[in-house]
Amino acid sequence: MRLVFAGTPSVALPSLDALLASARHEVVAVVTRPDAPAGRGRHLTASPVKERALAAGLEVLTPRRPSEPDFLARLAEIDPDCCPVVAYGGLVPPAALAIPTVGWVNLHFSILPAWRGAAPVQHAIRAGDEITGASTFLLEEGLDTGPVFGVMTTVIGPSDTAGDVLGRLAVDGATLLVATLDGIEDGTISPVPQPAEGVSLAPKVTAEDAHVDWSRSAIVVDRLVRSCTPVPGAWTRLRGKRVGLGPLLPLAEDLGLAAGEISTRNDEVVVGTRTGAVRLGQVKPEGKPAMPAVDWVRGQRLVAGERFE
Repeated sequence: MRLVFAGTPSVALPSLDALLASARHEVVAVVTRPDAPAGRGRHLTASPVKERALAAGLEVLTPRRPSEPDFLARLAEIDPDCCPVVAYGGLVPPAALAIPTVGWVNLHFSILPAWRGAAPVQHAIRAGDEITGASTFLLEEGLDTGPVFGVMTTVIGPSDTAGDVLGRLAVDGATLLVATLDGIEDGTISPVPQPAEGVSLAPKVTAEDAHVDWSRSAIVVDRLVRSCTPVPGAWTRLRGKRVGLGPLLPLAEDLGLAAGEISTRNDEVVVGTRTGAVRLGQVKPEGKPAMPAVDWVRGQRLVAGERFE
């Protein structure tokens, strides 16, 4: 099939690479988000998908909105059979949905209808799910509501971060996406409507969502931090300054610390929660690079009983 691939971040690259390597399908163009400011200098930067597409010699379309007349006209000229989508980041309007012969096929990183939305893996980890996966489905106007072609699953381990899980799903999901397009071309698979039960939503995780509440249980704190690693990054405050937090470890023993209270023991930095203590790993002080918690705490000169805010 002639394909126009839609995607933006690095998590979409395994799918683009798999389709470029496919002997059965031809990627003729790519749709991605426009260049955006990035880094300390806030310089305009191309998306990872755009960079890969240009390296492959593909035409790149970067509409601010997929409803723009110029974009719709060019997509109609290209006349693709299908538009596979992985983390594109823009709402595809009905006028664009109608252009490819078999529609837009989305690879979504959850087992639909669970966790519809922009941040399915982050929400799955925060909710304590033990299993997640990826689904391919036919894109329609609703938010991730279209009928499903195929599903794959993966286990969420007790120390997995969102980055860990997304990395696995990006690779395994690429295989699922190619198999789905193969099946569509062969006529061997048909989309199945999603069940009405089990729907949950996964909106974008904001920086405020990543603020650690030490009055919650150690398990809840651990899940929050892992769900926000690497982005947007969990954080707390000490003496009014922001401190970023990497993955931490809930401890089996109760050290008698108050919620948010910081202590050191045996070259470890531990913090109290409502149900027990956690051991800090990497921390990132405001305006400084990440470092081991034991190195960070040496420069803090903590007083007894001092707490994160």
